[in-house]
Amino acid sequence: MQKHLEKSLFERTRNGDTEAFGEIYNAYIAKIYRFILFKVQVREEAEDLAAEVFLRAWQYLYQLQRSVDNPNAFFYQVARNLVIDFYRQRVQREVPAESDVLDQVVDQRQQQLFQRIERGLEVAEIEQTIRGLKDDYKEVILLRYVEDLPISEIAEITGKSRGAVRVLIHRALHAIRGQVKQRKPEAVGIKGSAPVRQSPENDL
Repeated sequence: MQKHLEKSLFERTRNGDTEAFGEIYNAYIAKIYRFILFKVQVREEAEDLAAEVFLRAWQYLYQLQRSVDNPNAFFYQVARNLVIDFYRQRVQREVPAESDVLDQVVDQRQQQLFQRIERGLEVAEIEQTIRGLKDDYKEVILLRYVEDLPISEIAEITGKSRGAVRVLIHRALHAIRGQVKQRKPEAVGIKGSAPVRQSPENDL
């Protein structure tokens, strides 16, 4: 969505235009739902949390009459905070080991992530590898390589410095390579320690 159009939609939403908010919803729902699903791993809960993201966005924009400088970062921040609250409030429960969770949200960007990690691995193995990461590592990998967000936005979403985000990404990729080597020592394309992707000037 072009920035000037997006800005117009947000301004109309602040004035109570539900059609404008509907367009915002359509632009963001898929990636916000995917982000939440990767973190909570249960479809029904991800759907509820995604709906809550947009309810809070409506309240923030229309009821509280607040402005948003970076819409992309705003939605991810709301989603991230809801997931944190979800885990804080959740009592012990068994999380289904659904082997098809990832298959339902695989798209082109996720396939690119899979190829970067290891071309020879099956999708289910990749999903298992990502799930095995520390939460901080999983989050930056999802935001950087699945959602393709710049370092600057990841820093804004997570509340960390850009340098800290780069370090997290580097450590997360190192952890992934370690898991891949343990599972498939003969894997190709993960030899050595690849440097963190350097961001172009407009990515900082």
